Amino acid sequence: MLSTRTITVVGCHAEGEVGRVITGGVLPPPGDTVFDQRTYLKRHGDDLRRLLLFEPRGGAFVHVNLVVPAKTPGAAAGFIIMEPDDYPPMSGSNSMCVATVLLETGMVAMTEPQTRLVLDAPAGPVTVVADCAGGKVRRVRVTNVPSFVFKLDAAVEVPGLATVTADLAYGGDTFAIVDAPGLGFALTRDEARDLVETGERIKAAVNDQHAIVHPENPAIDFVSFVQFAAPVEVDAQGRKSGRNTVVISPGKLDRSPTGTGCSARLAVLHARGRVAVGEDYVGRSILDTEFHCRIESETTVGGAPAVVPSIAGRTWITGVHQYMLDPDDPFPAGYTLNDTWFRAL
Repeated sequence: MLSTRTITVVGCHAEGEVGRVITGGVLPPPGDTVFDQRTYLKRHGDDLRRLLLFEPRGGAFVHVNLVVPAKTPGAAAGFIIMEPDDYPPMSGSNSMCVATVLLETGMVAMTEPQTRLVLDAPAGPVTVVADCAGGKVRRVRVTNVPSFVFKLDAAVEVPGLATVTADLAYGGDTFAIVDAPGLGFALTRDEARDLVETGERIKAAVNDQHAIVHPENPAIDFVSFVQFAAPVEVDAQGRKSGRNTVVISPGKLDRSPTGTGCSARLAVLHARGRVAVGEDYVGRSILDTEFHCRIESETTVGGAPAVVPSIAGRTWITGVHQYMLDPDDPFPAGYTLNDTWFRAL
């Protein structure tokens, strides 16, 4: 068996969303910060993402995280997130998967009943508290980077949809949050394809008509995702909750409630006076899985109001894989087809 590359990956998912973690076979890219390392991979090392995410080794549903040495003093590790079409600055589900793999493989020592650690995401350090029992991670709570609103009630002209109203917000990545019922969606599984098609059209229109720039990181300068959100309700436990689904380019739905999406929505709800600091909020996905969220504190970003949210969910390791590249393989950079990828890359 001849291979020019051998990469070890631990499979994991957080409330249904796949977040595989590279544990061997890849050296950390150069860069003074994890964001710099992410930028280097995006510009000069994208063959790694294509090898592991594109077919025949990956798929439109796959995310992969590269563990790198921490840059922040006291942090346990850093991680770079690779998605089908981009390198997000932060991801709630992926950070949960990284923490779980680090702890359950012994790369970071596990302490029961709770392990506390800091992880360096490209967007900045995040604090993790993992509930552990019997050598397994049972639940992970991530205190996210500060989240804030760019614009409320932004008007977006979308071909075929007329005017759509969107809240533009940051929760570790950038979102256009739109009203699902107002666009005719109940957020059920059978709507997945229509949600993807509509979400990609809205995203293109938002980026064409609205300029956004993160006030402290000008490299974050476009809307990455569209979140379809159902109205906030009060559940049987008396907690505020909201169903949502997020479209990830080139066209798939997040299977989890989306940690950065819930964070962005909390920033919007707080700006509207609908969720207070310390109040419980449950985000529910199209698969009916849940992230348990709350606003931990208020802060500012670039002098403007922001919140520090946390999100908690469950994770499961699904296997250990060794991916190889045969020197005769005709697809060293993988391939995509629009039968499953919606839009081939």
